[in-house]
Amino acid sequence: MREKIYTIPVNEAFDDQSGKCPFCLLYEKLQEDELTLILGASMMEPDVRIQTNEKGFCGKHFHMLRTRKNRLGLGLIMESHLDEVKKAIKPGGFLARDKSAAPKKNIESLEKSCYICDRIAFNFDNMIDTAAMLYEGEKEFRTKFAAQKCFCLPHYRKLLEASVKMSKKYREEMAEDAAKVVGAYLDKLKEDVSWFCKKFDYRYDKEPWYDAKDAIERAINFLTAE
Repeated sequence: MREKIYTIPVNEAFDDQSGKCPFCLLYEKLQEDELTLILGASMMEPDVRIQTNEKGFCGKHFHMLRTRKNRLGLGLIMESHLDEVKKAIKPGGFLARDKSAAPKKNIESLEKSCYICDRIAFNFDNMIDTAAMLYEGEKEFRTKFAAQKCFCLPHYRKLLEASVKMSKKYREEMAEDAAKVVGAYLDKLKEDVSWFCKKFDYRYDKEPWYDAKDAIERAINFLTAE
């Protein structure tokens, strides 16, 4: 089947040989693209600035933007965003029963708001759907899917949620293949974490680490996709 533009990133992630969850790779790429765009080509687009002024960014993405080269660009975005924040936290008018109600509501909304998170979420869900579509439509992709080393738990859930749009035959087949990947990875991860813990016992001091040195980091990523 001829590859379409929107299937290329998904196929590339599933072709990756690092052993990471392919959906984590897709998420990382989307995040990197958005961070680059917001301090580059998208920064001065009026419709984008309206959204960044209103939404701002979550703490994680504020800090990621801060470490990038275009600090002036971030300053300009921050300047106009703070204007919106000032309006949002203004107490209610003279006739308001509770002058603190509007600021509390608006601050709560800001705490949950992030332009980059929203952009990633929209595009990422489309990529999950694309993976399900490819599984249903292409034998070659089903082979790649079954050969994966890992699906992290959060993305495993999202994949199963997306499978409701598939025919029963391929929905059940994909669920079975995904369960095998997750089960095998979890078994190996448990072994590595157990060995990591044993290495702190003097009796195992001279034993090799095998694959356990980064077991804690891999376990966190498996459980949280972070």
